[in-house]
Amino acid sequence: MNTKHIFLAAVLSVICGVAGAQELMTLEKCRETALKNNKSGAIAALNSDKAEYTRNAYHANYFPKISASGNYLHSGLRLNASIPKAYLPTFVPDPATGGMNPNIIVGPDGNPVVGADGNPVFREYAFFPGMDFSLRMKSLWMAGVSAEQPIYTGGKITSAYRMARIGNEIAGLSQQLTRAEIIVQTDEAYWTCIQTGELVKLAQSYRKTLGELLRNVRAAEETGLKHRNDALKVQVKMNEAELQLRRAENGLRLARKNLCHVMGIPPDSELNLPESFDASSASSHPRSADYSKRPEYMMLEKQVRLKEQEINLVRSDFLPKAGVIAGYGYTNGGTLNGSKLFDRASFTVLASVSIPLFQWGEGRNKIRAAKAERNIARLRHENTGEQMALELSRAIDKCDESTLEVDLTARSLEQAEENMKVSGMQYDAGMETLSNYLEAQTAWQQARMEYINALTRRQLNETYYLKAAGEL
Repeated sequence: MNTKHIFLAAVLSVICGVAGAQELMTLEKCRETALKNNKSGAIAALNSDKAEYTRNAYHANYFPKISASGNYLHSGLRLNASIPKAYLPTFVPDPATGGMNPNIIVGPDGNPVVGADGNPVFREYAFFPGMDFSLRMKSLWMAGVSAEQPIYTGGKITSAYRMARIGNEIAGLSQQLTRAEIIVQTDEAYWTCIQTGELVKLAQSYRKTLGELLRNVRAAEETGLKHRNDALKVQVKMNEAELQLRRAENGLRLARKNLCHVMGIPPDSELNLPESFDASSASSHPRSADYSKRPEYMMLEKQVRLKEQEINLVRSDFLPKAGVIAGYGYTNGGTLNGSKLFDRASFTVLASVSIPLFQWGEGRNKIRAAKAERNIARLRHENTGEQMALELSRAIDKCDESTLEVDLTARSLEQAEENMKVSGMQYDAGMETLSNYLEAQTAWQQARMEYINALTRRQLNETYYLKAAGEL
C-alpha cells in the first residue's frame, strides 16, 4: 500500500470516527436545544424585551420634553391704513397735583367757555398732519427651542410607570411559563421516543421468538410430529407480530420527527438517543405542596397589583394638573412702512393649571369600575390558587402511583417471563399445547408492554409534578 492509500484510509477512519461519535442526546441536551431553538421561547423573549422598552418609555415622562420648532410664512397680504389730519387739544401742567389740566378758556363766571358744538374751547390747539401706514407680511420665519415639564399630573405619570414596571415583571414570568411549557413538550416528545424505541425492540423480539417457533413447528410437521393446523396458528401470530412491528417502527419515526420539531431542528435530523429507560431514574427528592413558585400564580398576583395602579390612573384624570413650558426663539420678517417689523430673539415662560370641577359623576363611576376589576382579579387569583393546590396534590399522587405501577409491572413481567420459559419447556416435552404456549408468549408481550408504558408514565408524571410545583 502506497503513501496515498495510507493517507486516504486515515482520513476515512477519522471521518467515520467523528460520525460514529455523535453526541448522545440525553434529556438535558434535548431540553437545552429546545429552549435555544423553540420559536415560542423566542416570542416570549421578544415580549419581555418589549415590556422592558415600554417601562423605559414611561420612565422618560418624569423628565422635561425638549423640542425644536421652525415656521416660515410667505404671504402676499398687505395692510394699508391712514390717520387723517386733525387739531388736537392741549394741556398744561398743574403744579399742585403734578398732573395735566385741559388748557381751556374760562369765562368771568369761572365756567369753561363752550363753542357752538357744545365742547369746551381751548386756548391753544396742536395740528396733527395725518399719517399713512403700510404693513406687509411677505416673509416671516420663526425658530426656537422649548422645554415642557409637568409639575403635577394627579399621579398619572407615576401610576403609568408603575403599571409598565409591573407589566415588565409579568412578561418575565410569562417567559418562565413558556420555558416550563417547552420543557414539558420536550419531555413528552423525548420519552415518547424512548417508549416507541422500546416497543420496536419488543416487537422485534416477539417476532424473533415466533420465527423460531414457526421453524420448529414446520420441521416437526415435515416429520409428521405436528399437524398443519399448529403451523397455521403460529403463522397467524407471526402475521400479527409483523403488523405490530411495522406500527412500532412508524410510531418511532413519527416520534423522532416530533422531537426534532419541538427542539427546533430539521425533522430528518439524526438523533443518537439512549437505547432504553434508566430503570433507576425515579426522583428521590421530597415532594413539596407549595405552588406559590409557579409563574402562573405569581402572574395573577402581579395582575392584582396592576389593577390597583389602574385605579390610581383613572383617578388622576379627575385631579388638578399643572405644568410649565419655557422657550427661547427668534423671529424675523414683516415690514411696516418699509422698515423690518421683527428681528429679535425672546424668552417665554408659560405656566398652566387645570382644575376639573364637575363631570356629573363620571370620575366617581370610572373609579368604581376600576375597583370592581381589581376585586375580580383578586377573586380570580384566589380561585386559581385553589385549583393549583388541587393540581399539585393530584400530581404528587400520580407520581406515587407511577412508582408503584413500575414495581408491580416489573414483578408481572418477571412472572410472565418465567411462565413463558416453563410453558416452552413443557411444550417441547409434549406436556403443553401450542395454544397455551402461544398464550404464554402473548402474556409476556403484554406484560413487557405494560412495563414500558409504566416507565413512560413515571417519567412524564415526574415532569408534570415539577411543573405543578413551579420547579421547572
